[in-house]
Amino acid sequence: MASPAFAAPTSSGAPGSGSVPFGPVTVANPGGASSDYARAVRLSVGQPGTSQSFLATFPASGFPIYRSDDGGRTWSEKGNVVGSDGGFWLQPHLYELPRAFAGLPKGALLCAGNEFEFSPTFSTNIKLYSSTDQGVTWKFQSTVAVGGAPMPGKQSTQVFEPFLLLHNDRLICYYSDERDPAYSQKLAHQTTTDLQNWGPVVNDSVGTDPTQRPGMTTVAQMGHDKWIFTHEAGGNTGDNFYAIHYKIARDPELFADAEDVILHDQNGYIPSSAPVVTWSDSGDPHGTIIVTANGDQDLFINRDQGDPEKWTRMSSPMPSGYSRFTIPLASPGSWQRPGYVFVITGADYSEQGPIQAGVIQLT
Repeated sequence: MASPAFAAPTSSGAPGSGSVPFGPVTVANPGGASSDYARAVRLSVGQPGTSQSFLATFPASGFPIYRSDDGGRTWSEKGNVVGSDGGFWLQPHLYELPRAFAGLPKGALLCAGNEFEFSPTFSTNIKLYSSTDQGVTWKFQSTVAVGGAPMPGKQSTQVFEPFLLLHNDRLICYYSDERDPAYSQKLAHQTTTDLQNWGPVVNDSVGTDPTQRPGMTTVAQMGHDKWIFTHEAGGNTGDNFYAIHYKIARDPELFADAEDVILHDQNGYIPSSAPVVTWSDSGDPHGTIIVTANGDQDLFINRDQGDPEKWTRMSSPMPSGYSRFTIPLASPGSWQRPGYVFVITGADYSEQGPIQAGVIQLT
C-alpha cells in the first residue's frame, strides 16, 4: 500500500489526561423518535493522539452534529449535515480524511447517509457531504447509489447503510444493496477519486442461498497489512437468524473471495445483528479486535488476528444499542498500555431512548 491510511473510526491517539473510564452520559435526546445508528469521529486537532474533541450524529431531523471538547463528557449542538433540506434521513457515517484528498485538506470531514426521497418517485439515496470547518457547515458532493423504495419482500430494491474508508487514492463507500435480482440482499462497494464520479458496483459478500441477507458492513484496519470486514447474515445459522460474520483480507477492496467466518466466543455463543468492528493497538503485540452487536451489552474481543477460536466476551458498562459505535483511543506502539475505547450508542432496535456516550477500558 502506498501511504497507508487508517479508517477514521479506528483513528489512534492516546486517551489524554482527560480520558479515563466514565459514562454513560447523554449526548442528546431525540424525544419520541427511534434512536439508532449513532456515529462519532475523533477530530485530529492539536498534538497527535491528545485530541479531546469529538463530533457525533444520529438520524433525527437530518443529521444533527454535536461536539464535545472534553473527551465526550459534555456535548452541544453545532449544526446539521443536511441543513433545512428536509426529507427523511437514516444511517449516517462520519469520517475524517487522514490526508488531503480530491481537493479537500487533511482533517476535512465526510458524512454519508441515506435519504428517503418521496418525489418524483419513492427511492433510497446514499449521498455524500463534506465539511472543512469541523462540521459546522456542510457541502453536498455527490450521490453514490440510488435504489428503490424501502419495502419488505422480494420487490425491494433499496440501498442503505453506507460506510466510508480512504484507501490508497480512492474513497470506498461500502453499502447494503438489494438491487441485484440474484440475491435478497448483498454487500457491495463503489469507489471515487474525485468525490463526484463513482466506479462500478463491486461485490463484497453475497449469500450462498439467494434468501440469505448479509447486511451492515463495517471495516477496520488491523495493524498495517490486514483488514477485517464484519456483517450480519440471516438465514443460515439456525436459532440465531442474524449471526455476526467476518472476513479478513490484505486489501479492503478484495473481501469477496475471503473466507466468511461466523463469530462465536469460546463458549460457542454467537452474537446477533448490527455489528461494528474496530481495532486497537493495545493489549497485545497483535492489537485487539473489538466487535459490538445489537443483542449484547458485552463486547467481543480477539487478540490473535481474528483466530476463530480466540474470541472472548468483555463486560461493558455502556448500554447496548442498535449499531453501537466504538473508537479505540490507544496510541501507536502502545500495546502494553491500557486500551481505552470511546463508545456511543442509541437504543436497541425499534426502541426509543437517549444517545449516550462514554469511555471504557479494555480488559
